[in-house]
This record gives sequence, C-alpha cells and structure tokens, in this order.
Amino acid sequence: MAPLRISKRLFPLVPFFFLLITCPSNGFYLPGSYMHTYSQGETIPVKVNSLTSIETELPFSYYSLPYCHPQGGIKKSAENLGELLMGDQIDNSPYKFRMNVNESLYLCTTKPLNEHEVKLLKQRTRDLYQVNMILDNLPVMRFTQQNGVTIQWTGFPVGYTPTGSNDDYIINHLKFKVLVHEYEGSGVKIIGTGEEGMGVITETDKKKMSGYEIVGFEVIPCSIKRDAETMSKHNMYDKIDPVNCPLELDKCQMIKEQERITFTYEVEFVKSDIRWPSRWDAYLKMDGAKVHWFSIMNSLMVIFFLAGIVFVIFLRTVRRDLTRYEELDKEAQAQMNEELSGWKLVVGDVFREPTCSKLLCVMVGDGVQITCMAAVTIVFAALGFMSPASRGMLLTGMILLYLFLGIFAGYTGVRLWSTIKGGSEGWRSVAWSIACFFPGVVFVILTFLNFLLWWNNSTGALPISLYFTLLSLWFCISVPLILLGGFLGTRAEPIQFPVRTNQIPREIPARKYPSWLLVLGAGTLPFGTLFIELFFILSSIWLGRFYYVFGFLLVVLLLLVVVCAEVSVVLTYMHLCVEDWRWWWKAFFASGSVALYVFLYSINYLVFDLKSLSGPVSAMVYLGYSLIMALAVMLSTGTIGFLMSFYFVHYLFSSVKID
Repeated sequence: MAPLRISKRLFPLVPFFFLLITCPSNGFYLPGSYMHTYSQGETIPVKVNSLTSIETELPFSYYSLPYCHPQGGIKKSAENLGELLMGDQIDNSPYKFRMNVNESLYLCTTKPLNEHEVKLLKQRTRDLYQVNMILDNLPVMRFTQQNGVTIQWTGFPVGYTPTGSNDDYIINHLKFKVLVHEYEGSGVKIIGTGEEGMGVITETDKKKMSGYEIVGFEVIPCSIKRDAETMSKHNMYDKIDPVNCPLELDKCQMIKEQERITFTYEVEFVKSDIRWPSRWDAYLKMDGAKVHWFSIMNSLMVIFFLAGIVFVIFLRTVRRDLTRYEELDKEAQAQMNEELSGWKLVVGDVFREPTCSKLLCVMVGDGVQITCMAAVTIVFAALGFMSPASRGMLLTGMILLYLFLGIFAGYTGVRLWSTIKGGSEGWRSVAWSIACFFPGVVFVILTFLNFLLWWNNSTGALPISLYFTLLSLWFCISVPLILLGGFLGTRAEPIQFPVRTNQIPREIPARKYPSWLLVLGAGTLPFGTLFIELFFILSSIWLGRFYYVFGFLLVVLLLLVVVCAEVSVVLTYMHLCVEDWRWWWKAFFASGSVALYVFLYSINYLVFDLKSLSGPVSAMVYLGYSLIMALAVMLSTGTIGFLMSFYFVHYLFSSVKID
C-alpha cells in the first residue's frame, strides 16, 4: 500500500473520470482484477518503474542510468493520479519475453563509461537503489538467504559493494523465471485488447479456448564480466549461451571509468499450479504476517477492555448525578440550587462562544471531510475494490473522495457557526476558510518538498503542469461543493441551546496544575488503538512493503472513533465538574492530541527503523509527509471528540432544569 510520494506529468483527470462512467461496457470487473491470457510464443513486454531506495526515499527514472534503451524509443505508460503522486514513472523496456520460449539473449553494450556515469552508478549502488520491473502487472520478485531464512524482495539492486571492499559491481545479467498456469476456458475466450490486458468475452470453439496466465515473476540478478569487443558485434536479441552467476569477484563487472558494460538476460518459463486469482498471495505474505495478526488482536483486546472501563465509570457517575437531582421535590431543588457544585454551576456559561470560534468551525469542517474520506476509502479497500494490482488506486480514490465529500465539510462547519453565532451571517467566509485551510497547509508543505525534489532531479518532483491540474481539481470540484454545503447549512435550523448564557462570564477557580496537561495526556488512549497499525502503514509507505489487511484497519478505525468519543466526553465532564466552562477547544484536543503522539512516533520510526535513511533532503521529505499525516489525524480525531462532546453537553443540560 502506498506512500505520499510525488511524481511526473498528469493526464487530464476529470475527462478520464467521466469517460470511465459513461463508456459502454458488457461486464463488470474490479480494477486490477481482469485476466490476460497469452498464446504460445506471444510476445510479452516488460515495463520498468522508477528506481527506489529505502536509504533516500527519492525516486529516479530508470533511464537516468546508462541502461539499454528499447529499439522503438522510450514510451511512457499512462498513469493514474495515485501513481503520479507516488513518484511512479512507468516506461517500456528492451526486455521482451515470448510465452513458453526459454532463451538467453543479448541486449546491448554501452559506450565507455565517463566520470559522471561512474559517479552516478556508484552513488545509486551505495544508496541501495532497486530496479523495479513489471510483467503483466506483477512486480518482479527475488529471494535472498539471511541467517538461514529466505527473504522475499520486490525488485533487484542496481549493483552491490562486497564486504570489506571499496569497489562497486553492477548487475548486468538477469535470470528471469516466469511462472505460468495453463488456462482452459469453458465456452468463452478472453482476448487481450491492450497492453493492460483488458478482456473482451466472446463465444468461440473449444480449440481456441486454451491460453497461459502469468502467475509469478522472479529474478536472480548477476554481475558478469564479458569481453565488450566480442559482445558488441551481436545485435539486440541475438541468442547467446546461458551462464551461471559467478562467485569470484574477478569474473564480475566492476564499475569504473572507460569500462564498457554488456547487458544480457535469460528467461525460463515454469508451469505452476498457482491460479490467477491467487498470484498476489506471494507478495502479500511477505515478512511478519503472524506477528502482525497477533499484535492487532492483542491491541484490540486491550482497547476493548480500557474502553469498557471508561464507559462504565462515565455512565455510573453522570446517571447518579441526574437521578439524585430529579428525585428531589421543588423545595429541595431550590435548596439544592443554593448549594450547587460541579457542572451545575456553569449552566449560564457552558454554551458561551469559545475563543477563535471561526477557526474551530473551520477545523471541524475539515475534520468531517477527512474522516468521511478515510472511512469510505477503508470500507472500499476492505471490500477489495483497491487491490495491490491496481497501482495508485488507493491514493487516487482518497483524493477523489476528498474532493467530492467537501459538501459535508461545508454543511457541518457552517451549521456549527450558525449555532454558535445564532445566525448565518458571515458563513461565506467560514466556507472559504474550510475550503482553503487543510488543502492550503498541504499545498505549502508539498511545494517546499517539491523544490527539494526538483533540486535533486527526482522523478518524485511535480511538474508545473501537474500543479495547475491539482489546483484546478481543488477549485473546480472541492471549493464549489464546500460552498454548496455551506449554503445548505444556512438553510438548516441552528441547534438551539437548552439554557441561556449569562452576560458576565463566571470566574473559573484556580487549579493546582494546568488543564492542558490532562488534555495532552488523554491522547495516549486513542494512540493505543493506532500504534500497531501505524507501524505497518509506515513500513508500507517508506520500506516498500505491501499493506493489505484493510479488514483489520476498518476494525481499528471503528475502535478509534469509539475511544476518541469516550475520551473527549470524559475529559469534558471532568472540566465541567471543576467549574471550567471553556470546554470547546479542550474537547477538540482531548482526542485530537493523539496527533502529537503520531508525529513523535514517526520521529521514533525515523530514528530506529529508518536508520539507513541518508541525507538531510530525505529526512526533510519524511518529516514533511509525517507532518501532513499528523495534521490530518488531529483534524479527524479532534472532530470526532468535539462533536460527541457537543452532543453530550447539550444532552446533559437538556436533562435537568436549573433556575
């Protein structure tokens, strides 16, 4: 699952989106789930993605290094919005296979390497950059042995540096193994209609039903020193003798000036019992699945236990207060009113307008938009609509949902504003602020990071054209919908407060310790529901691992909503009990303070889990994205806590009448 890295040119998204809706079709398939069968000897193109590294987190183009170019020139594949923002740059490659044809082929011999090329190759090698190839939408996978344990990786290294040596060696020979499953149709044939393999189903005879599905793509990378003069006499795709990977360094291809490097590859097709729907299982079962499941279940049990205790204590305390008061007759109530204590004393101030009320409405509006986007995205992902086969689909879905859910943000923020002010005057300013607050902060951070990526010539940098496209989507979709939501919010009746507010605010008793300490400490409980999933999500973003347990993530999201609501309500009640009527912002940050711990955990992850991350640019890119994530978490969790506390306070003071 995927990061927030940024990328290259963007095709017009809105026409494409409406084309998907309006184009005629004969069937339905989930994105990335269609099957492509190949006939015997049919050519299968191999694509290359950006070079990536967990050392720098800065993606670079495959052809930024002196690799062989395809005969027809470099052609970029169409990419969706998510792929572009993730830094993917998918190009064609000179590597071509023929279905079920095992062969060993020559590609090319480079010109003598100059000083710049040698420096670049050495730098990419020592920064542990990986080459990412794609065959029939499957990323290439390799296996290594470490301490007797087989470890799976996606991609293969640009080169390697032997232990105790200052010399670097390039990977210039690839031994591919393609796993295929023979497919027998039942009265239908799936005919490939394009490079992505979309299928048209038609009736045909049984003789034409068979084909082969690609169900696995593996590679063994090698470094082999060859005689450049002899090899350069070959033409591209000439057959050569297969070789074994040499173990002696003197037989490997060193990276040095004036050296000519020969690139070759072998391909072997192996029949497999793996069926097409299960071909992603090998990628999704990568390291730590059992630990992941155990950790999630353990976290859920602890959170259920803590949430139950908080809920029971809260129910008993509040209901006892209300029951005691309501059982008294009028004379006793009048006497009791003179001896009031706790939350009953702030009845004339509890709904007093908070400081910075406009900012509160804006943050609640943006929080509603982010929360709705997260909930819908996770539900769709849990249902299988955003499979790892559909690169960038998750991020694309999140952005589109965020744009179209702006109507709820405008409605909630403006209605809260009308409730606080007692009228809708000034709602346009609130709606515009909602439309610009969170996207504006993200835009500023991404612009700063983009300049850093531009400076380093990374494919993660957004071109100016993509900036204008994103701005167009923002102002043409999100802003109008937020203004429409705000208008609908003005048409709705403001929520009526159950008690009147005094003209003179009540003095708040002095406390031994700042109330904000309690608010900040409250964020630890929601963080307890998050931190296990947070580790796996960060690993998916920054270590290139696949994230696929959206069912668990959906459960964690529901738990997080419950815990945020409970924590905020309990903290609000505690503040009212000590006659502190300034509960609005404290209710927001009681649950929203979890963002502080999320950001601190991100720094902890950087220090202890991304120890290999090198360079200030990489660290700043990481911290920039972490800051965006923490801000989104704060707005979402703070909104959940605030809205629940608002309902609680309204219900509490509606349940008892105090003269």
